Amino acid sequence: MAIPPKVYQFLVGVFASMGSILFGYDLGVIAEVGIVVSFFTGGAFCGAGLAGPIGDKLGRRWTILIGCIIFLLGGALQTGAMNLHYLWAGRWLAGLGVGFLVMIIPLYQAEIAHPSIRGTITALQQFMLGIGAFVAGWVSYGTFIGLKHSTAQWRVPLGIQMVPAVFLGALIFLFPESPRWLMDHGRPEEGLETLARLHSNGNVDDPWVRAEFDQIQDSLTYEHEHESKSYIELFTNRSCFRRLFLACALQASIQMTGVSAIQYYSVKIYGQIGISSSETLKYQAINNIIGLVAQAFCVLFVDKLGRRWPLITGNLINMVCFLIACILIAQFPPGSTHNAGASWGFIIMTWLYNFSFSATCGPLSWVIPAEIFDTKTRSKGVSIATMVSFAFNTLIGQITDTAMTNIGYKYYFLFIICNFTNAVFFYLFLPETKHLPLEEMNYLFTNAPYLVAFHDKAAYNAGYAEDLERRAMEIREKGMVEGAAEHVH
Repeated sequence: MAIPPKVYQFLVGVFASMGSILFGYDLGVIAEVGIVVSFFTGGAFCGAGLAGPIGDKLGRRWTILIGCIIFLLGGALQTGAMNLHYLWAGRWLAGLGVGFLVMIIPLYQAEIAHPSIRGTITALQQFMLGIGAFVAGWVSYGTFIGLKHSTAQWRVPLGIQMVPAVFLGALIFLFPESPRWLMDHGRPEEGLETLARLHSNGNVDDPWVRAEFDQIQDSLTYEHEHESKSYIELFTNRSCFRRLFLACALQASIQMTGVSAIQYYSVKIYGQIGISSSETLKYQAINNIIGLVAQAFCVLFVDKLGRRWPLITGNLINMVCFLIACILIAQFPPGSTHNAGASWGFIIMTWLYNFSFSATCGPLSWVIPAEIFDTKTRSKGVSIATMVSFAFNTLIGQITDTAMTNIGYKYYFLFIICNFTNAVFFYLFLPETKHLPLEEMNYLFTNAPYLVAFHDKAAYNAGYAEDLERRAMEIREKGMVEGAAEHVH
């Protein structure tokens, strides 16, 4: 029995997002093993930058394979490290590989997905990141408790992270290349066959497949005639720069929600209120379960609720959580009181914050950049936005320890303010992209007003989804007429 096309697309998306497990796992392990975080995120910054042009040149699948190979080299160096320098080199290489993967995977997912489930499939990036963090939390807790006074306490967690990369790299070529990449590189027949494989169980005469093929071809023809393939296009074309600015602002805003500060320095933050390291690891493992449930919630509902309002609401909830946590630490300073209620209040706020972030901001930071660019600029635009993410990730990783030591809870003021300004910014400037075909993004970001908050969305809706259905209907009717004519003769 043939797999329904949307189920097949979802399964391809699940497999591709195995690369995100690597990043999530590292986020879950890195604080526990106490390694300098900037080596990894610095490598990821470089990887995301290289993946942009490589993704355009070699295709999405080859870029994924290259990322896996680099990550495995880094993982091997870390696991077998003889001294700290081996470990640092391994951290940087592993980060380089992860940079390739987390940049290219949501882009690949967006390009293979039906518009009605594109958000669900690209949100898998954050869900699998959560799977990685979940596994890492319990592995780290187990090795911390069970492998004391042994290098296995850190070698085992670092070695396990290589397993998903082996499977992803070994099997990625069993799955289809992006049909848009194929068509953009002069291979329309393969593009049509891939569209059919994704949307109609291989039937190249399916009306919807033919209609989407025609719409993509029309869009690519326009792009080839009016746009260049260079990075300059992203900065000189008004519509392209608008999208680049929004994508970079989104990725920067995600780090300024405070998520990296909590992930990297959880032991220190919990220690502020008198919670021991072993108990912290247990609470973080529970926190990872909460995050996983929230990410699953986003996967299920992102294509129903959209992108714009969940992102705005999530930032406001994050703000409230940081505000309450800040008040608790200010009123009940660590060491001067042993108020159990205050400690539990802080823990619950971090859990609630994690649910809010994981259900909204986290997944949407991958969903939105992957879908707003056109085919000619998508790989480069997502690459730059992902570099911004890792740059801010590195920044927060560098300053959090010093800030927590010197100003304590006052450091949280930064995240209270930024979550609020994030919500205001996206309310004013981010248009809704739910259910829009990728080929409509050019029209949307060319014609939608900069201040979208005060305008009716219908005024800048080009109706590409309706056009797609109309084209499919015309092809279907034409086929019926031709079939009837043949039957008469």
